Amino acid sequence: MTGLMTGRVPWQPCSLWQKLEAQTAHGLSVGALQSIETTVERVDDGDIHFCVYVLANLARKEKARTQQGKTTPVNPFLPYEEDLYVTDILETHLCLLNKFNVVDHHFLIVTRAFEPQENWLTLADFEALAYCLGEVDGLAFFNGGTLAGASQPHKHLQVLPRLGEMATFPIEAIIRKGDVKPFVAAETVLASDVNQLPSLPFRHAIALLAFEPNDVPRNAKKMAQQYLSQYRALLTAVGIDSENEWCDTQTAPYNLLCTRQWMMIVPRSQEKFAGISVNSLGFAGSLLVKNQQTLEALKAIGPVTLLEHVGYSRD
Repeated sequence: MTGLMTGRVPWQPCSLWQKLEAQTAHGLSVGALQSIETTVERVDDGDIHFCVYVLANLARKEKARTQQGKTTPVNPFLPYEEDLYVTDILETHLCLLNKFNVVDHHFLIVTRAFEPQENWLTLADFEALAYCLGEVDGLAFFNGGTLAGASQPHKHLQVLPRLGEMATFPIEAIIRKGDVKPFVAAETVLASDVNQLPSLPFRHAIALLAFEPNDVPRNAKKMAQQYLSQYRALLTAVGIDSENEWCDTQTAPYNLLCTRQWMMIVPRSQEKFAGISVNSLGFAGSLLVKNQQTLEALKAIGPVTLLEHVGYSRD
């Protein structure tokens, strides 16, 4: 089966959204893109209006996982499905559609050569991210390790465009209310430099960004360096440090969330609590549950309490 875009497609400025739309239509038409049917329910907890997706049917995804599990190792990104390929971003990174998407046009930023998901993010990772966020406004996230919700071993960031109920991410309501000052990365991060939102009981660090999408083609490397420095500083602020000058493997699991306006790091203690799995999107205010029974369990626990249990309580 031949995809809509064959071979390597070089990055073309001002074209990512059109390519995403075209490849989404193609992926659906040939069955490569298998969107997961859900219903959406709002669950309020404090000032956060959580968006909870309730799966209608997991059979398709579970069947695919079973098929993938028959071969070892399993890496859907190497080789990737041509029918899900959107474009190259850099020589080192390419863009793919998320095969089992819940939100339309959910896409992945994947390293072309294999790198472990547990490796620290690099300048090239953030340069690829800068190019993508420069053209598609959305929420980028990275699940740093299996305890942070990563399901694939090949390094990849993910991006959800601002569409529909995701036009504004629930966490942003309290970011706007909080006294979040711009964060200046430094070799030593003082306690007074760390931004934390008072209403969140779990350990985290957050910073405002100065992202200028119109400057991305010209200044992508400069922006990437700023974001890399900020990423490392936020990790340090939550107690995660490198043992080898930020080379190779991470020293602890964490979630990264990043938009054009802000960046957030949350250290993780476990992948799930009370049978409810959480990845980066949980800390943006978006959760996925398997059925109505699990939804009721979530309501009884409270989404913020769930996040506290899979993270760390603030000292």
